[in-house]
Amino acid sequence: MRLARVNTRKGLQTAVAHRGGWIPLSTLDAVAGRQLPYRLSDLLSAARRQELAELLDQVTGADPLDVRLEEAATVVDAGDIWGAGLNYLGHSQDLSAQQPASGPGSYLRPRGCLIDNGGQIELPVQSGRVTAEAELGLVVGQECKNVRSQEWRSVIAGVTAVLDMTAEDVIRENPRYIPWAKGFDTFCSVGPQVVTLDEFDDEALRSTRVSTVRNGEVVASASVSDMKYDLAFLVEYFSAGRTLTPGTVICTGTPGAAVIEPGDTITSVVEGVGTLSHSVKG
Repeated sequence: MRLARVNTRKGLQTAVAHRGGWIPLSTLDAVAGRQLPYRLSDLLSAARRQELAELLDQVTGADPLDVRLEEAATVVDAGDIWGAGLNYLGHSQDLSAQQPASGPGSYLRPRGCLIDNGGQIELPVQSGRVTAEAELGLVVGQECKNVRSQEWRSVIAGVTAVLDMTAEDVIRENPRYIPWAKGFDTFCSVGPQVVTLDEFDDEALRSTRVSTVRNGEVVASASVSDMKYDLAFLVEYFSAGRTLTPGTVICTGTPGAAVIEPGDTITSVVEGVGTLSHSVKG
């Protein structure tokens, strides 16, 4: 199943992919006989997704939305945004830093930094060197805490693409500034859709390739299998001692960063999951 938040003539709508098109949740109200929850984060639990699948089987004659995922809204409408740092060797080499030995670098960023797919990135005057990094994102489907690594799939609804910006010069000055360096407006894009985990077995996820592309040129690319800390570890790590709510995104690290400048186009490509593309304001 694939879920997205899309801009339509009727405004922003949550929609589900069906038979080659996209069906807005409002279309399913008549089938369900009641108003369904329209926040994407409210549709991520296993029970909600099962209900959606059953309703879609009953839909006949519905006109699909004219959807452009290139302009889809961020899939984050609730929850936190956690990030794993230096989880790929390539990115640790970008920063001339050793990978952490006891767990990944980590940070929590504000939702105010989110940008919709296709939106323009603004470089802050507080930084002279901003980088952009493609990542795979894990989307939490149910409230959870202290999840054991072997049970990670039970709480993750699906995956998405992430484009993560960093004021790199700030982090080089002091690595304790990570949240500040990642919290500027327009510094994070998540989407353009959530692809549920039933579309990927463990091996398919491990072989999924994540690529940072600047102006059409691949700057860095690696498979999920190249992570130092795998997806199961990350879910256990970020849920340890804290409650994760539906819609929370765990950004799993980047294979490598690209320095961005005014006029650039920067793209995050997560194979089989989605593409995010943004211009940098001149």
